[in-house]
Amino acid sequence: MYYDLIAVGGGPAGMMGAAAAAQKGLKVVLLEKNGRLGKKLSITGNGRCNFTNLCDPESFMNNIVSNARFLYASLNRFDSHSLVSFFNSLDVETKVEDDNRVFPASDRAEEIIQALQNYLLKSRVEIRFNSAVKKVLAVDNGVIGVITDDNNKIAGENVLIATGGLSYGHTGSTGDGFRIARELGHFVEPPRPALVPLVAGEKWVRQLQGLSLSHINVQAVLGEKVAAEQTGELIFTHFGISGPVILKLSSLINKCHPSSLALKIDLFPSVSTAQLDAQLLEIFKKSHGKYLKNTLGDLVPQKMIPLIRMFTGIDILKQVDQITKEEREKLAVSLKGIILTIKGSRPLNEAMVTAGGIDTNEINPSSMESKIIRGLFFAGEVIDVDALTGGFNLQIAFSTGYLSGISVKGEHGHVGS
Repeated sequence: MYYDLIAVGGGPAGMMGAAAAAQKGLKVVLLEKNGRLGKKLSITGNGRCNFTNLCDPESFMNNIVSNARFLYASLNRFDSHSLVSFFNSLDVETKVEDDNRVFPASDRAEEIIQALQNYLLKSRVEIRFNSAVKKVLAVDNGVIGVITDDNNKIAGENVLIATGGLSYGHTGSTGDGFRIARELGHFVEPPRPALVPLVAGEKWVRQLQGLSLSHINVQAVLGEKVAAEQTGELIFTHFGISGPVILKLSSLINKCHPSSLALKIDLFPSVSTAQLDAQLLEIFKKSHGKYLKNTLGDLVPQKMIPLIRMFTGIDILKQVDQITKEEREKLAVSLKGIILTIKGSRPLNEAMVTAGGIDTNEINPSSMESKIIRGLFFAGEVIDVDALTGGFNLQIAFSTGYLSGISVKGEHGHVGS
């Protein structure tokens, strides 16, 4: 059997690429190493599947961390509105939540996966499960097929590598595409964890394990320079910090060396230091004769109060009317600038996304075809592109997958029911 396209990887990029090519009437086989499609997709968004974001195009591009310009063509050809319309055409009802995030109305990732699988079958894509690819065969710089792990040779004129990165390795994302690309002469930017919790150097974070702080500002400070900044929710863990604001920061700073990196946490970003000092003064006036530890409950969580002495040097058993102006001002400064040193991040297999991947300079952005090997295409997380949370990474996977599929054997294609 000879195929027009061999799609490797049954995630969003591979499924979309296979379907787009098949809709052109091409003979397509989809090879998936697991016993089911969309294994990683099934756990995204805690199983709810935030599959895209309906923000304006400029905001979308601003949420892409690496190589945004490379994605102009694919996102323009198949944008978030196209993706929502596509799923609606497959009878998947969708809903839009805060920050323009789009989910299936059922809150079930499995509905998305089942709709895609049904569409693949309707498009006459042959699906082979438990079929990992060991090698892509090429002659005279052109693809001629693949060899699977069980040494089965599959002949084909084009191959789409959509095997994902290295995050959540238990789902099958074990870096196969990186190895294959290197063997064919491609440069792979070293994979790094992105959208990942950070490990703190200070032991006191363990005392705050489980504590969640909302509406706080966190700056990543590199020397004297603010390298990145985010506002949102933070969660303390036994190893350091996590939560939406930290996951986003981790992507923005993952090229920085952790030994020179610190985080500055502002618990009250909506007020100035002077305004916070004025609030403290009012609280102290109303709390005559009380200990400091008994007056801060309306400002900071109870779990944090025992750490005030470490942050400021002020004894929390001191009565508030004995606290000097200088001490009160120091307290205000400290609450707006808690310093946390970063030792590194959690490992790649705990990251939501892999940063790094196949060099975008070696891929044609208008087709997703390799500039080195004719008939070799790439899509999704295997490429050196990544974005922040909010549905952006999945949209990139679907868009690059779609563009690769319609580009096999020339242009023009349509995805829909």
